[in-house]
Amino acid sequence: MDGKQLPAVVVGSTSAMAFHPSPTQGARLVWAYLSTKRWLRTSITALIVWTLYYCVQSSYSPQEPEAHVGQDLLQGYFQNVDKDCKDLLCGREAETLFLSIPNEESALATSRLFASEPHMAGTSGDFETAKSFLAILQSELGIEPLPGDLPIFRAGTRESRSATLNIPSYTKPMAWVDTYFPILNTPLNHSLEVLGMHGNPVWTADLEEMSDETDPYAAMYATATPAWHALSRGGEALGKLVNVHYGRKQDYDALLEAGVNFTGKIVLARYGSNFRGLKVRRAQELGAAGVLIYSDPRDDGTVTPKNGYKPYPHGPARNPTSVQRGNVHFPSLYPGDPTTPGYPSYEESVRMEGLSRPTIPSLPISWKNAEVLLKRLNDTEEFAVRLVNNVDDKITPIWNVIGVIPGHISDEVVVVGGHRDEFIKVLGASDPSSGTTSMLEAVRGFGELLRDGWKPLRSIVIASWDAEEFGLIGSTEWGEDFTEWIKDHVVAYVNIDTSVSGSRLRTSASPSLAHLLMQTATQIPHPTSEGRTLWDARKDSGTLFGDDIDKEVLNMDYAADLSEDNLGIRPLGSGSDYTVFLQYIGVPSAEACFTSTLHDPVYHYHSVFDTQRWQELYGDPTFSRHVAIAKHLGLQVLRLSGDLILPLNTTHYSLQLEAYFDQVVTLAAAASINVDFSPLRDSIYNLQAASLDLDVEKAEAEHKTRAALKFLKRHGQYCRTTRTTRVIFCELWKLIGKVFHLEDSDLLFEPETGLREHSLLKALEPVRLVNGKLIAFERAFISKDGIKGREWFKHLGVAPGKWLGYGATTFPGITEAITFDGDPVVVAHEIERLKGAIDNLVEKIRVHT
Repeated sequence: MDGKQLPAVVVGSTSAMAFHPSPTQGARLVWAYLSTKRWLRTSITALIVWTLYYCVQSSYSPQEPEAHVGQDLLQGYFQNVDKDCKDLLCGREAETLFLSIPNEESALATSRLFASEPHMAGTSGDFETAKSFLAILQSELGIEPLPGDLPIFRAGTRESRSATLNIPSYTKPMAWVDTYFPILNTPLNHSLEVLGMHGNPVWTADLEEMSDETDPYAAMYATATPAWHALSRGGEALGKLVNVHYGRKQDYDALLEAGVNFTGKIVLARYGSNFRGLKVRRAQELGAAGVLIYSDPRDDGTVTPKNGYKPYPHGPARNPTSVQRGNVHFPSLYPGDPTTPGYPSYEESVRMEGLSRPTIPSLPISWKNAEVLLKRLNDTEEFAVRLVNNVDDKITPIWNVIGVIPGHISDEVVVVGGHRDEFIKVLGASDPSSGTTSMLEAVRGFGELLRDGWKPLRSIVIASWDAEEFGLIGSTEWGEDFTEWIKDHVVAYVNIDTSVSGSRLRTSASPSLAHLLMQTATQIPHPTSEGRTLWDARKDSGTLFGDDIDKEVLNMDYAADLSEDNLGIRPLGSGSDYTVFLQYIGVPSAEACFTSTLHDPVYHYHSVFDTQRWQELYGDPTFSRHVAIAKHLGLQVLRLSGDLILPLNTTHYSLQLEAYFDQVVTLAAAASINVDFSPLRDSIYNLQAASLDLDVEKAEAEHKTRAALKFLKRHGQYCRTTRTTRVIFCELWKLIGKVFHLEDSDLLFEPETGLREHSLLKALEPVRLVNGKLIAFERAFISKDGIKGREWFKHLGVAPGKWLGYGATTFPGITEAITFDGDPVVVAHEIERLKGAIDNLVEKIRVHT
């Protein structure tokens, strides 16, 4: 040792500094240096972290994001098809929330609002209901009214046309009113007399309905406006009376065969079986001078005084003074404004003499008055009948209310609509206010979804049509106004008319929508019976029975059920606002309602007794049926607007075509018309095969698209993370004075969606292709030349029966060539037309491998 003192170190001790010698000046400098170095390192690190945080946050700032077409569309697909989505309201989640909104208390309040005052088309009351409907749309859909005048536009103006044509560009809900100007008429005065042998009146009918204060609504408005037929011909008619039973074509033909001369006669017809206007049309063709149409209690099934039921308002049977009003235009010729066939009724439109209006006067009468006339027909004493029907024809404004809920896909639109106008100063608690009530309950559900962050995949248009009771005018004029836009954008139309007038659910639809109607109805509980579904209500038949019932009425009721397909759904004829969509443009359509049966309280259709009291006492006391229809309506719209693949079943449609084919073959055989149907049969078989292939293509497209979207979603999240890391490295290199470029070519994904638009569109291409084929299916049956003799109707698959009006005729061109022309050459021509349409459709939907 050199004599220097070494520091003591304890081996194995946890303290290596058990002894601290006094620091030298050098040691102090070293310690200060190291401390400063640590402080600088910590400060620089904090500065870098803060800088990086600021840079990253700035690069992803949500303020004023760059707009991309693909962002909203991708969000829509994830929201509606990704079962794992958490942030937004998903498809089935939206349905569950929607179904919780419509309720009986709200429905009752809405019914009382719309059924408390008359609102015939073109009147001030009608205008007030248009404004009320508009206000409800604005409130429920979150539309902030603009200052100034209400958005009420004259049809044909720039404002009106832009409102509809710009629907694909809307980013938030909108609502407005379109005003059209059709010709309508109102009653001035009328009378009905029986004249004796010397021409003197021996009996004068009281043509108005009568009620006591038991029903205060009916008592108040019983004589407010004369009972009459809308669009009827004004004038006077005098002649002998001829009873034509229901006034069907076969009824007239039987009388002609029996030698009856109709020239100058007054025809007495019974309501039922066919449309009232066609009873008048056939009488007119045969030279009759005028027509009387009455309501017969035999058509009320078992609910009659003969079975012990008291007449309304003291019981559920028919009030003997009740009168069924209604228009008498010729619906199987063309609907809408009679003076503007095929084009919209703007205020300045050129008018023509309407061929769909009668040229002879008519009146609706009660059973009480008809009974007098029928008894006189059984007497031997001769008599004549004089009827007077003076009306005021004039161009009248009507108001369609339109609302829009924008969807993620701007060029695909679902329309849901129903008429708002009631008939001729009656209150219309069932027709149309029950339908208006159900529709607005559905709108309330849509509004709640919107407030919860929902946006449909496809846009939804909500329409309250006007002047339906005058011949489907409001919807037809809008359809004729925007035919090309509808053809390019509307994928389906869901109609609602009267939603509740009895206990039985009746469903009608294009065959492609049949399964959707059934599936959605099975998801909704039966409104009055536990343990059953809404779909089960198709078999309900009322609870009022009796021994006395007319056998012919029973047979007719049974025959009506035969028109149903194997699912229980009827084809659409006419009589409501789907007509222009389905049979003029080729948009698949559907409607469902609760209708009256032979054992339900008598529904006084188009009568002053269609009141709120009747609805609350007999029609739907709990308003649960109103709510069930609202839920069914809304669920259909949610599926049509939200499903990745449109819920259109073309295979069911093609199988129904085979059923229609069998019917015309049977008709031809019965008429001894020998034509070759085999080419048409082969075309239908080819269509069935192509549709089955399309079903496979649908399934594969949906599977591939879902997988692609989920991959892109996950990959987008990964790329966003990678991009963040790269930004951090950029900022680090900048801090040390070097530049690191983040190449744009490396950024496959955008900040908001993580996906470039071309990648999105490529992923969605299979679905868009399949949906285009599904939309094309119904359109393919539209013929430019239309149906012979009534060319406005262009659908070769279905049309209102030429002498039915309400009821449908399938394969109308072929059917009418057989039944009315009886000419094999004409039948062969119609077969070839339909075959050509089907062959073209096969090529459109064919899966190309």
